[in-house]
This record gives sequence, structure tokens and C-alpha cells, in this order.
Amino acid sequence: MQADLLSSLAEIPAAEWDALACPEAQGGGRAIDPFTTHRFLAALDASGSTGKGTGWLPRPLILRDEAPFAALPLYVKSHSQGEYIFDQGWAEAYERAGGRYYPKLQAAVPFTPATGRRFLCDPALREPLLEAAIGLTEQNRLSSLHITFCTAEEAEALADRHGLLHRVTQQFHWQNRGYDSFDGFLADLSSRKRKMIRKERETARSTGLTLRSLTGAQIEPAHWDAFWTFYQDTGSRKWGTPYLTRAFFDELHRTMRDDILLVLAFDGARAVAGALNFIGRDTLLGRYWGCIEDHPCLHFELCYYQAIDWAIAHGLSRVEAGAQGEHKLARGYLPTPVHSLHFLPDPSFRKAVARYLEEERRAVEGEIEVLTAYGPFRHVVSED
Repeated sequence: MQADLLSSLAEIPAAEWDALACPEAQGGGRAIDPFTTHRFLAALDASGSTGKGTGWLPRPLILRDEAPFAALPLYVKSHSQGEYIFDQGWAEAYERAGGRYYPKLQAAVPFTPATGRRFLCDPALREPLLEAAIGLTEQNRLSSLHITFCTAEEAEALADRHGLLHRVTQQFHWQNRGYDSFDGFLADLSSRKRKMIRKERETARSTGLTLRSLTGAQIEPAHWDAFWTFYQDTGSRKWGTPYLTRAFFDELHRTMRDDILLVLAFDGARAVAGALNFIGRDTLLGRYWGCIEDHPCLHFELCYYQAIDWAIAHGLSRVEAGAQGEHKLARGYLPTPVHSLHFLPDPSFRKAVARYLEEERRAVEGEIEVLTAYGPFRHVVSED
């Protein structure tokens, strides 16, 4: 067995990486997770969204015999931005105690709070891949290794192995309960929430804007010009500086149009707002939204209701609408646990974080229970 640490995805052929990342898509099928495909991660590298000067230095970890048999999308991080599993408090505490928190190692998809496999291999081969990543952390005397937005199955299988700490946070996801239409979904809601959503949709449509859902060859270069403007507006307000470069969207157009649902609102021929989604085999994954004009309820329509409409029409089981946002609850998106794993070599630091995570996990579980009970769905009282 040989462990290779690459400098970018360009150093491994797409076919070799994708055979590990999305074996279900070999032969022309759709990937379960579009974000771990070679084309997505390579687009980040090629566009300068990751790489030197970004704080996301790609170092894909490959285990091979004659051919690659395991891979980890690994990055050297010089900050904690664009991760969505917040550890800035850990960094401050570690550095107050005299340690150096950065650089650290991060197994993740940059800027993408979406659950997916991080150990791109047969489950039986996770152990040597994990050992290789931990070895890199220890040999380079780094503060930590973080494996974020991994699957629940990965987290449960690897928690406590080699001292890995299991963290549980939450997002809001919409689940398709076999609906045949948006009205079928609404029928599952309480009367008050049903009326609210109908009113929001009517308000959004009363603007006179034309809504279009585009995918594949329907997406034209001009649409990316418009969406870049929307993305810059949202990025500058949320993060100060947008994470993605303009070239990244050109790469998406070149390599990933079939993986994308772009929902745009037009005033005549001019696009004024849009939402970008990625299409997995069974999930629609909402990522970015922006606008150049404010219209009442348009955000809800483009980001949430159009996504539900499209998922129902195409038989998808779930819509993930990104990180945070309790306002999603009233619109049918229920709290869902998400998982990460953390390796902290320093015993005292690991013990302190472990105590924190235990308390946080109880708080998150309680919050999920309460929010679910206050969700928008009708409560059916049993006659027993």
C-alpha cells in the first residue's frame, strides 16, 4: 500500500477519482453526491476558488496498490471560513493556552455544507485511510484533523476510533412523503401554515416576474453573468468577500450543467434574482441565492417552493436547503442532525472539547425534538 498526497485534483485522472467517489454513476448514471465528484472539486481548483492564497490548500489523500483504492478530499486550512461547522471558539481557546491552531487539516468539500461520504472507499478500507490522515496530522504537529459533513454511518462507525470525537449539529431538510404535487405537500400541513405558504407564493407571483427553472443545455453563459451578480451581492453581505471566483461558474457551465438546477426570476428579458441548486441521485441540494431587486417573498419562492416543486416532479426524496435558517421550519423543512468527526492530538485539548461536544449534542437533540414538535405538519390524534 502506498499513500500519496496530491497537490490538486488535476494530478489524478477523473475516471480514477470518480470510481471511488461515485461508483454508482459509472456507466452514465447520476452521482449520489455531485460535490465529491472530480468535476466539482477540480472546478474549485482550476478557478482559483481553492488553492494558494485562499486558505484552502488542496491535498487529496490517495491510497493505492497498483491502482487507487481509497481517497479523502483533504485540505490544509489556515482559517475556519467556508466550513459551516464552527470551531473558531476552539481555535481561540487553544491559542490562549499557547498553542497554534492553524494550519489544520480538513476533510471536506469547500464552501459546501452538504452531507456526503468523505471516506471514498469500501467501508472496510476506512481504517487505513483514517490512519494515514491522522499520521499526517501528527507528523506535521498540526493541532487537528476535521472530517465535516460526513454521513451518519461514517460518524457512527468511526467515532472513538483513534480518539475521534463525534460532533452533531443540525440543518433543515424537506422530505418527500410520496407527494404527487405541491398541493399534496400542502395537504400535509396545518391549516395556518398551508394558508401562509399559499399567500407567500401568490405574493411572489404577483410581482409580474417570470420564473424559469433551467438545467443542462437550457443554461446559457448569459445566465451565469446574471447569477454572478446575484452571488456577489449575497457573498459581500454574508461573508465580506465571496468565496467563489467568477471562473468557477464558467467551469460549472463547461463540466456540470447536467448536475445543476438554476431557478431565475426575469423582469422581461432581464434576470433580477436566482437560486442555484445541484442535483444528486435522490436529493436536490440548494446552495446560493441572490438578487438585484427586492420583491416580497421571492426568496422563499425561488429557494424553497420551487425546489420542492422540482423535487416532487422528478421523484426526488429530499431537498437540502443549506446551512442554518429556522425560518425554513414553517415552510416544511424539518430539523435534521448532521455529523462531523474531529481528531485533536493534544490530550488536554481533546478532553475539554469532548466535554463541550457532549453538552452540545444533548442541546441539539433537545432542540431538534422541540422544533419538530412545533413544525408545520398536521398533528393526527390517535383514537386509541
